[in-house]
Amino acid sequence: MRAESSAIESGGIAVDGDTEPGATASPPGSTAVAGAHRHRGGTPAEAAPASADGTTDAAPCHQGTGSATVGRGAEGTGAGAGGRASGPSRADRRAGTLQAALGVTAFSLTFPATAWGLEGFGPWSLVSVRCVLAAVIAGGALLALRVPVPARRHLAGLAVVAAGVVVGFPLLTTLALQTSTTAHAAVVVGLLPLTTALFSALRTGARPSRLFWLAACTGAAAVIAFTVQQSGGALTGADAFLFGALLICAAGYTEGGRLARLMPGWQVIGWALVLCLPLSVPGALIALSYEPVHLTAHSVTGVLWVAAGSQFLGLVVWYRGMAAIGIPKASQLQLAQPLLTLVWSVLLLGERLTPAAPLTAAAVLVCIALTQRARG
Repeated sequence: MRAESSAIESGGIAVDGDTEPGATASPPGSTAVAGAHRHRGGTPAEAAPASADGTTDAAPCHQGTGSATVGRGAEGTGAGAGGRASGPSRADRRAGTLQAALGVTAFSLTFPATAWGLEGFGPWSLVSVRCVLAAVIAGGALLALRVPVPARRHLAGLAVVAAGVVVGFPLLTTLALQTSTTAHAAVVVGLLPLTTALFSALRTGARPSRLFWLAACTGAAAVIAFTVQQSGGALTGADAFLFGALLICAAGYTEGGRLARLMPGWQVIGWALVLCLPLSVPGALIALSYEPVHLTAHSVTGVLWVAAGSQFLGLVVWYRGMAAIGIPKASQLQLAQPLLTLVWSVLLLGERLTPAAPLTAAAVLVCIALTQRARG
């Protein structure tokens, strides 16, 4: 992410695109007070020292460590306890990559779990119930830890996350899975990394390298070709839902990744879920009254997973990973998600894979390795 921040010369406080009115830019070569200010109750600092060339960047807060890190794009610079600027350690980058990968693993189970849930719930009931259950989990965690309400300037971003990740993507993909197989629905996941990177470039000013884009486009093409081949190469009426879900989810991921640099990632999705309660609770009551419910082991397991695993826990580690390694690079890890989804589809739904699966998997892994090494 290119620096879009401004600095208050006297305190060296750096903020990103949410710069408060009245902040003034420090001249090149000016110095700043090291360290980051923190608040009680888990509210992360949004302050960071200026870099040596006089520019500043947004400061992602890594939860549970008490340290603030200043990021320049996917790489970033860090402010240690002594206030000395340095790059993030290799261990921090590995931890961020692992967290994003865990999120992808959780998301890869979403379509099979949704297919299970649809065995006992209608599409509207399934989506509204999963939103309510996930909001109860998130709200309980926020209350237990006495997390303060987000600043007003963050509410618009949280609304975008709620519309894209909490409501839009689950609803559109669930409607699509009524008539589409999980293999065909995986097309949208194959396109999501590239779309997220595009949204990130437009929203945050990130400019990844040519190698990054080449690897990303190649990986996306490989995934699309594989998933379309798996579904027989025919377009279905569910495609409109899938492509709509693609766009709205990419917007939610991008905004969530940006907010995760200003507050802990679990709070981003937590508050987005809570914001949806006035809509999800009445929606669940109305949907359950119109759509019949048949509770089975599959349907209950499916609802519980999409609520707790996909809707909350998966997004917690996903946003943490994006904050650590950057939105464009983290999004490319999702290139592996369609293949993982197909594996779960074989194990859980009895679907069959073609011999093209290992070849596509190898191509995707090469593309992921290139995007992780390409400097943005």
